[in-house]
Amino acid sequence: MATTAPVHPVDEVPPVRQLAAFGLQHVLAMYAGAVAVPLIVGSAMKLSAADLAYLITADLLVCGIATLVQCVGFWRFGVRLPIMQGCTFAAVSPMVLIGTTGGGLPAIYGSVIVAGLAIALLAPAFGKLLRFFPPLVTGTVILIIGVSLLPVAGNWAAGGQGAKGFGEPKNLALAGFVLLVVLGVQRFAPAFLSRIAVLIGIVVGLAVAVPFGFTDFGGVGDADWLGISTPFHFGTPTFHASAVASMLVVALVTMTETTGDLIAVGEMTDRRVEPRTLADGLRADGLSTVLGGVFNTFPYTAYAQNVGLVGMTRVRSRWVVAAAGGILVLLGLLPKLGAVVAAIPAPVLGGAGLVMFGTVAASGLKTLAQVDFKGNDNLTVVAVSVAVGMLPVGVPTVYAQFPDWLQTVMNSGISAGCLTAIVLNLLFNHLPGKAGSPTKDAEPGEASATA
Repeated sequence: MATTAPVHPVDEVPPVRQLAAFGLQHVLAMYAGAVAVPLIVGSAMKLSAADLAYLITADLLVCGIATLVQCVGFWRFGVRLPIMQGCTFAAVSPMVLIGTTGGGLPAIYGSVIVAGLAIALLAPAFGKLLRFFPPLVTGTVILIIGVSLLPVAGNWAAGGQGAKGFGEPKNLALAGFVLLVVLGVQRFAPAFLSRIAVLIGIVVGLAVAVPFGFTDFGGVGDADWLGISTPFHFGTPTFHASAVASMLVVALVTMTETTGDLIAVGEMTDRRVEPRTLADGLRADGLSTVLGGVFNTFPYTAYAQNVGLVGMTRVRSRWVVAAAGGILVLLGLLPKLGAVVAAIPAPVLGGAGLVMFGTVAASGLKTLAQVDFKGNDNLTVVAVSVAVGMLPVGVPTVYAQFPDWLQTVMNSGISAGCLTAIVLNLLFNHLPGKAGSPTKDAEPGEASATA
């Protein structure tokens, strides 16, 4: 009898009901972050409510398409791992500056299109840099990603940044309740239910939030049933040298962040990312960013919060996240559905976020457990990289007096920490050692940590 090769968990296709539940869980985990970028940029440019709604539906549509490209893949586009795509926060400050200094949305979209093309063209070269991401670097970067996301969960738990009543005890109580529900389901529920613990926590939290006045669904009735995003809705893109230059810096930052996320998912799913697959993932980022410029939205990158969800639930199928991409496409085409999801109060998401983002940080520690810290300077590499990565998280204005291009790189704790880890690993583990110091590859454990 012929035997069929076992299917890798990444390629398994769960039953439809599980696909829908797991996929919706991923959507809820990233929704607040996905709509935040168009809200911030549109509000800074004083767009009308109708234009803001248009930006959000366009963003959700392209988020879904970008996620499908990344998970399903075609030709040399897509890493084919469970990766959610969303607008990058690294581009917010440059886009606000471009949009409010005379260029408007057409100038933003022109620079976004150029940045997307640059990412696609640079992807093969960037893929060859994978050898500079040994466990010492990847573990440090994954740890930084998780810890840098925790303030996001904290802001949600307190009610959402800038919200009326921010930090009120009732907000934190609701977030704590959701956290307890998630933990209880994960610990005591049957296997299938434990894998959708975040979804159950959000649903139960929402059920409690409505009668206590945390939210209402009044906006659902006002939303349209159908919304179609058309190319260049806000005008033909324009190309300004300064805008393009700043967005190219953003492109390098997002490529660095995406590399860290792809490596993290590869570690969690036992399908290590190789140079070719990294290039395919980055090329998909570039294509998605070009689509963003065409369909009235912004640059795209892998979303770290969903990396945490993969680690927490141990559901490794890329088809689950592809289903989430399909749901996002529906939300982008049906604004009324999007309004339902938007009604979920921030504290509910905060309670779930604490678990997910903490899981990312713990995964980084797990990777660092493979590294040999005896008789070398690896501890220094981790310590300084984490410190540099956390600096803009703890002190957001620390680089406010520096040039815009440097702020773009350093204000992202993920990119700042990642670059620091790469440079320090090269300095301590690849350059010739000090006189009398032990040889770097004298021990097998060190070789695996620094190669």
